[in-house]
Amino acid sequence: MSFPTFTKPNRPLTWLITGCSSGLGLSIARLAQSNHQTVIATSRTPSRTPDLVNEITQNGGEWHTLDVNDQPAASELLSTLEHSGHYIDVLVNNAGYAILGAVEQFSDSELRAQMETVYFGPSRLIRSFVPGMRERRFGVVVNISSGAGLEGRESMGAYAAGKAALDGLSRVLAKEVAPFNVRLLTVWLGVFNTTFGGACLTPEDPLPGDYEGSVVAQTLEAITEGKLVVDGDKEKAARAIYEVVRGEGVGIGHESERFLPLGRDMIPRVQLVRDQLDHSLDVFGGVAGNVFLTQ
Repeated sequence: MSFPTFTKPNRPLTWLITGCSSGLGLSIARLAQSNHQTVIATSRTPSRTPDLVNEITQNGGEWHTLDVNDQPAASELLSTLEHSGHYIDVLVNNAGYAILGAVEQFSDSELRAQMETVYFGPSRLIRSFVPGMRERRFGVVVNISSGAGLEGRESMGAYAAGKAALDGLSRVLAKEVAPFNVRLLTVWLGVFNTTFGGACLTPEDPLPGDYEGSVVAQTLEAITEGKLVVDGDKEKAARAIYEVVRGEGVGIGHESERFLPLGRDMIPRVQLVRDQLDHSLDVFGGVAGNVFLTQ
């Protein structure tokens, strides 16, 4: 499917970024501000990071309380911002956490909590802010996704499910709103020097003994004990995202692209998914083409 040519206004943009208390969200906020964009930063508890709040606000931005799990919060924030004259051009869905363990460990409540933060929260923000973008005939939604949602990794079943769900929603939405000059950009992150590992949770039920020494157990140990080898620089990732959104630097000529893999570890993972799909057609293409209705 070909998409209409995406055009952007020749002016500073207003960015709404979730999860700005640390990591990639903070890096994007700082970079956008340094390039004279208007930044609306959010976090669940701004009182925990008063220095960051002061930094953003003293540089002309705003910082708002936003818990993406709070169902009315998205529409309330929209009303607050529009009442003060802020119309969002770029929505960056960055806030989140992961609960890690073998799939059989997770309880229903743990899975629902993960989906609430990683899928339902961002989807509510999308449904709140995209209508205004559509009516104004311009907007960009940036979803900070993960290689987990694209390719899946042992121990990340719950997290991968939430990211894959949002990726799927975005694929459809991208087609629906492209005629209105609204763009969806899914960023597949590899391993970066953020606070992701320190914020990970584990299920209440213990890992079954059969998994001892498995890739699941090794991955859990590496992430939860800070042994994970980190290769990606979040500042470079933030710049790549900013430039692709703005159509500058690495983004020149790529204003209509919908997927942005970031991290050297993402290259073989994207290739693996591509190769797996090609292999499925090599093996079953004949079957796929021979299950049609006969007259």
